[in-house]
Amino acid sequence: MARAGPSRTQRSQRATQASQSQSQRPSRGSRRAAVEEDEDESAGDDGDQDMDVDGTQARLAEADTDLDRKASDLVRFALFMEQKRSLIRRDDVNKKVLASNSRSFNPVLERAQKLLKKTFAMELVELQSRNYREQDHGVAGDDLQEARNATGVKKKTAAAGSKTYILRSVLDPVIIEEAARTDERLYEEQIADSQDGDDDDDDMPRSYGCIISWSTTDQLGALGVLHAILAFILVSGRSLTDLDLRAHLKRLGLTSNEAISMNAQSTHKSLPIDTYLGQLMKQGYIDRIKLGDTKAAGGKRGRAPAATQANPDETQAFEWHWGHRSYSEIGEHAIATFVAEFMVERNRDDNGDDDDEDGQAARGRGKGRARADDSGGDKLKNVYGAIERAAGGNLSDVK
Repeated sequence: MARAGPSRTQRSQRATQASQSQSQRPSRGSRRAAVEEDEDESAGDDGDQDMDVDGTQARLAEADTDLDRKASDLVRFALFMEQKRSLIRRDDVNKKVLASNSRSFNPVLERAQKLLKKTFAMELVELQSRNYREQDHGVAGDDLQEARNATGVKKKTAAAGSKTYILRSVLDPVIIEEAARTDERLYEEQIADSQDGDDDDDDMPRSYGCIISWSTTDQLGALGVLHAILAFILVSGRSLTDLDLRAHLKRLGLTSNEAISMNAQSTHKSLPIDTYLGQLMKQGYIDRIKLGDTKAAGGKRGRAPAATQANPDETQAFEWHWGHRSYSEIGEHAIATFVAEFMVERNRDDNGDDDDEDGQAARGRGKGRARADDSGGDKLKNVYGAIERAAGGNLSDVK
């Protein structure tokens, strides 16, 4: 008996399954096209990544170059301001150096510091604010402190920085002292050279026999008056009335009508004493505060003295203090040492221990230290201690 073939329904189902399996199975050509497309996309991504890396490196190099340029501009600006002994304010740096990008101040300052130290042996130092300095010295009165304790009011901590900077040397003090020391052979050669010349110009530099040329750098006369003023203020308990300052200066021969001589580096050959005091205030070395002014602790300065302010009633209402620049550039310890050495050596001169001949006195310039025996060292310590007690507390070094 013959087998019956598949029915029409079965044949149609098999044909449908075959067609579906063929449609689900991709052809070789389609698979190859998909692989090539994936490879093209991968190559395009790699090219984009390389372009992104190159662009990032270019932007970083450009930013680093811009940072170097701004650091150099800051160094140039700082040297220019220091030549005039002018204070370097952060607002001025933002305007004249950083332009619109004031947020880059810290990285620019950091790079400028490295350049200053490596090239000029100097650094930018931020001056302390007056409020912070007065809190450090504990100038708040006992009555005010007791009132705060009674009411439970806490004393507000003042900000340490003033956003004002100066340039300061980073050379070791020993190097500076050796550079200022008088060498006898060099001094004799300089004297011989000056005698050979026929120039009698008063502006010619004087001979000191040391590496530092004092006559062509700082204003020695004005600098000596500044140190004397700072010493008067320090030994008077860190404050001195205007009348007392005028009396001290008068003993030195500096009345209101006298002038302080300047060397050829200055635009003026001399400055009246009142004008010079105003200049010191502007440069930040000293401050003049109105007596009884409760706002003085907030950093408000008195006006610079004018030549017409000679009325004792007006001058008595003010007192003088150290400025924030003196604390960061000179320091109380240096002024006390200067006064102690001067007094000890002056006492030794009065006792006839030193030779008074001009040659010996000239060769003694620049030594800057009271080199004596054990008894002289004890005198120096005693005088220093007396100055410290007169100042009203421990003496600070440069800050």
